[in-house]
Amino acid sequence: MEWDETWVRQAMPLLSLISKGYFRSDVQGMEKVPDGGALLISNHSGGLLAFDVPLIAVAFADHFGPARPLYTLAHDILFQVGGGALLSKFGFLRAHPRNAVAALESGAATLVFPGGDWDVMRPSRDDATIDFGGRTGYIRTALQADVPIVPIVTIGAQETQWFLTRGEGLAKLLRLDKLLRIKGTPLSLGFPFGLTAGLPANVPLPSKMTTRVLDPIDIRAEFGTDPDIAEVDQMIRKHMQHALDDLARKRRFPVLG
Repeated sequence: MEWDETWVRQAMPLLSLISKGYFRSDVQGMEKVPDGGALLISNHSGGLLAFDVPLIAVAFADHFGPARPLYTLAHDILFQVGGGALLSKFGFLRAHPRNAVAALESGAATLVFPGGDWDVMRPSRDDATIDFGGRTGYIRTALQADVPIVPIVTIGAQETQWFLTRGEGLAKLLRLDKLLRIKGTPLSLGFPFGLTAGLPANVPLPSKMTTRVLDPIDIRAEFGTDPDIAEVDQMIRKHMQHALDDLARKRRFPVLG
């Protein structure tokens, strides 16, 4: 882990301008993140250009200060295309339970997106849907590190362009699922390239993004010393879905918010 406070401080003004100026981000409840190790889990949106990550990072730094580390688990492809050393300075880790547990046991807040590429490439019509694709490893990670889970939901990021399909068939045809562990190449419509299969990447629309941090969950306190993983996952997703439904009801117009 190579999180570098100096790099984070230097990057925050630009990230803040993007999140607050361009996307008009509204992050509610960041004070609910407890001190010490905590596993922050969130729905993931925005396709290949997922700006929900910097939105959460900026709000975290604003509330706790840039001296408190926030690690983020990321797909291998971000490290394979280069820039891995730079990403590490901003707290990005390869998405593996071992890395998450190490960060949590060091006392750091750690952000994971359980739905990963499955979630981030969902069609725009499912913007207000919590779907982790059946992945429950985040619960085992929290139990192993003995830390609370802090659910986070964001709406608006899937409106930065119009995502039509996940493109699972195309990913299989191109063998991206085997070569890069990518399960989809989302067909999306945006500006300036029109209809694309992920690349070239269209410029994200300035969609207003609203994020809500929910109450921490102590798994063992609520479910006992030997919790049922499926039951815990169902409860967490239910809480997140209720919060996302509430944000969706309050959203008056796509992109405008």
